[in-house]
Amino acid sequence: MKALASDNYSGVHPEIMEALVQANIEHQGSYGSDEFTVRATQLFKKHFGDTTEVSFAYNGTAANVLGLSSLTQSFHSILCSELAHINVDESTAPEKFTGCKLIGIETKDGKIYPHQVEEKILRVGDQHHPQAKVISISQLTEYGTVYTAAEIKALSALAKKHNLYLHMDGSRISNAAVSLNNDFRSFTRDAGVDILSFGGTKNGMMFGEAILIFNPEFAKDFSYRRKQGMQLHSKMRFIGAQFEAMLSRDLWKRNATHSNTMAKKLAQGLRTIPQVTITQPVDGNGVFALFPKEIMGELQKEIFFYVWNDRTSEVRLMCSFDTKEEEINRLINKIRELI
Repeated sequence: MKALASDNYSGVHPEIMEALVQANIEHQGSYGSDEFTVRATQLFKKHFGDTTEVSFAYNGTAANVLGLSSLTQSFHSILCSELAHINVDESTAPEKFTGCKLIGIETKDGKIYPHQVEEKILRVGDQHHPQAKVISISQLTEYGTVYTAAEIKALSALAKKHNLYLHMDGSRISNAAVSLNNDFRSFTRDAGVDILSFGGTKNGMMFGEAILIFNPEFAKDFSYRRKQGMQLHSKMRFIGAQFEAMLSRDLWKRNATHSNTMAKKLAQGLRTIPQVTITQPVDGNGVFALFPKEIMGELQKEIFFYVWNDRTSEVRLMCSFDTKEEEINRLINKIRELI
C-alpha cells in the first residue's frame, strides 16, 4: 500500500538499510563507544560546529523532551504554536517529564511570531504564575511551512531580551534546508537556536533522532538526563550508522529534495481542479488542501491520507523519499473522476 498520510508511512531507504547491514557484521563497543557513532558525531560537528554536543535518541518525542528538560525547571512554561507536535501529538510526555506548562499560541500558517510570543510572557517574577523560559518552534512547521533564518533570529532576539531559550523541533529539518537552499547551521545555531532535535525517521531512516546542544551550559549533565529518560541505546551503532549514511553522502539532501519536489508536483496538479483549494504555502513535503467532503471516503480508498480538519474538510498530504509521480497522478485523476 502506498499512502500520502505521513512520511512515517514510508519504509527505510536502501542506502540506510545497507548501512545497518554493514554495522551488523562485526562486534562493536556499546552505548556509543563504537566507530559508527564516533564518525556520525564528527559529521554533525562538521555541519554545526566543533563545539556542538551530539547525543542520539531513539525517537522524536524523546529528543524533544530531553532537549526541553535541559532548558527548564518544573515551574517554567514553554511557549509554542498551538499546533506544535509537543503540544498536540506527543500526548503529555513534555509536561510529564519536564513538569512545565505548555502554552499554545494561535497560528494560521504554523509559525509563531515575536509579537505573539511577547504577549504570552506574563507576570514575570510572580510565584503564582508559571515562568516563561523556552520558545519552541517546529521546522518545518506542522502546516508544512518553513521559518526563514531572519524569522528565527527575530525569535532568538526576543528570547534573549526576556532571558528565555530557543528550542527547535527539527523532525523535518532536511526538508527545511532544501526549501531554504541554506546549510543547516545558518538557520539553527547561527540564528540563535540553543537546542535542536534533528530528525531522521521522516527522511528515510528506520529509527533514530539526534539532540544537538549548541550552548555548552546545557550539555553538562545531559548524559545523565538521557540515561534517566531511557534513551541511552545499548547498540548505539545502529543509530550512528544511519546518520553516517545520511550525512556523509548527502542522502539527507537527496531524499528531502525528492519529497519536496513531489509535494510541489502534487500541489500543481491539485490547482488544476477548481473544487480543490490549497490552504498553505507548499514550502516542504506537505500539501494542505480543502477537498469536497462527499468524495473523501472513496478517495481515501485509492490512496490513504489524513483529514486534518473534519469541520472544514482540510486534508494533509505528505510526500516521502519514495513517493512516485504516477501515484500523485493517480490521486489527481481519482479526484477528477469522483467530482
